[in-house]
Amino acid sequence: MGDEDETPFSAADSLRLIEEQRSTTQRSLTPDPRLLYWPWGIAWLVGFGLLFLRFGPNGRVFVDMPVWLPLSTLYFLMIVAFVVSGVAGARASRHMSGVSSLTGALYGWSWFLGFAGFIALAVRLSPHLSDEWNGLLWAAGSIGVVGLMYLNGGAIWRSRDLFVLGLWITAVNILGVIVGPGWHSLIISLGAGAAMIISGTFAHLKPGRWF
Repeated sequence: MGDEDETPFSAADSLRLIEEQRSTTQRSLTPDPRLLYWPWGIAWLVGFGLLFLRFGPNGRVFVDMPVWLPLSTLYFLMIVAFVVSGVAGARASRHMSGVSSLTGALYGWSWFLGFAGFIALAVRLSPHLSDEWNGLLWAAGSIGVVGLMYLNGGAIWRSRDLFVLGLWITAVNILGVIVGPGWHSLIISLGAGAAMIISGTFAHLKPGRWF
């Protein structure tokens, strides 16, 4: 080829190439938000929805179903969500090193220790509560840890959207506690569960804005 056949990159081509490489790197380092949010959103939407239908306010039964079904469904879906989101996060974090890797590891341990502390408290208090208030303790406490960790994550990674999600979940959880057993399940199902699904959807449609 002669020199006349060689076309040098223009400034626009160079910028486009840099942006493509940046986007590729970002995708490899960021977990698919749908895998982080949708499984938990579905678990809360379905699981807490069934709890409301079977164990409504003041012991009301909206749908007659086996007593074991709502909790079993919630636990099963939460286990699936934990596995799916955990694998997605692990695949993305394997490309990280240095400070970013340490931050992610410490954040992961914070989740574990937060739930460990709450579980220890709930186990001690559970024998002294009625069934409906015992259920509220476990549900509200667990959701409270999640909301707090999202707030912390938003602060650590300077993600406004993640912080807002944590703020919303926390506010919804507080409202559920105020209105009491039964209603808390409905509020978490529709308010927090749906919010997780919507969050995952927007994060996928607008990558780079969300954690």
